[in-house]
Amino acid sequence: MKKILVLVLALVMALSCFGALAEGIKVGIINLDPSESGYREANVRNLTETFTADNGYDATFVTAPTADKQLEAAKGFITDGKQYILVSAAETTGWDEVLEEAKEAGVKVFLFDRMIECDPSLYTAAVVSDMAKEGETAVAWLESLNLDEYKILHIMGQMGSAAQVGRSGALEEKCAAEENWTIVADGTGGDSWDPAEARKIAEAAINGGVEFNIVYAENDGMADGVVAALDAAGITHGVDGDVIIMGFDCNKWALEKLLAGEWNYDGQCSPFQATKIDELIKTLEAGGEIEGLNELNQIISDEKGFDAKTITQEDIDNYGL
Repeated sequence: MKKILVLVLALVMALSCFGALAEGIKVGIINLDPSESGYREANVRNLTETFTADNGYDATFVTAPTADKQLEAAKGFITDGKQYILVSAAETTGWDEVLEEAKEAGVKVFLFDRMIECDPSLYTAAVVSDMAKEGETAVAWLESLNLDEYKILHIMGQMGSAAQVGRSGALEEKCAAEENWTIVADGTGGDSWDPAEARKIAEAAINGGVEFNIVYAENDGMADGVVAALDAAGITHGVDGDVIIMGFDCNKWALEKLLAGEWNYDGQCSPFQATKIDELIKTLEAGGEIEGLNELNQIISDEKGFDAKTITQEDIDNYGL
């Protein structure tokens, strides 16, 4: 009888363990709208292909393009008992209270794509791009052209986002330091980094007689919107044109425009953070510790900028999104 009881208890425990495994690691993922850009589409696809039941996860995905919706989603995930929350923040500030709640509840938070301005102890790790470095790399390339005058049409992304702050910051700092660097007109594509809005900004500048020889657009889609306005106005652009075109993200179609000489520069921003976060979560689940983090608990993606005069088809094949 005792043997039967022992066997029954062992079977119950085994089934209980199997049930826990079958449920998967509970993860809540908060991301921005995939229609925002080719970059975001690739980012969302990478996450959904990684955090699957077959890979051991019980994942819930939320699309939330604004900070208030993201905070609401995060609070819901804490209440629902998620073990991990992954977030690409719409804005860099305003997260302290929710992150404190997550920490108190034992929920581990991973940042991806974008940083949040808070004490690094409030999140487990951040797998991100260095947006400030992206801006610095782009501005250094622009400076290397040694132009007599830099008259810049600046098209910004979602205001307050890490990408906008980083990419704008380097340009604004350079313009403040150099007399021959001037932002002659600017505007934003809004929360969706809208190419149509970028085109309107360019059209207003053209129709207002504003002279510019550089377009510094903070993603490829908005750069393309400006180019549409230039084409409609008969203004040449690219390697042999009157206006230098700069974008960010390295969509394959954008890199092809570089290769064709229609654009001049594209800054890389890697959307592939899911595999690394999966690795880190599995390390923690196995009782290990995350290694290789810097003082901000970051793992930084290695990125570069591409020049129309040196880009190759191999670069497009290897780095195009």
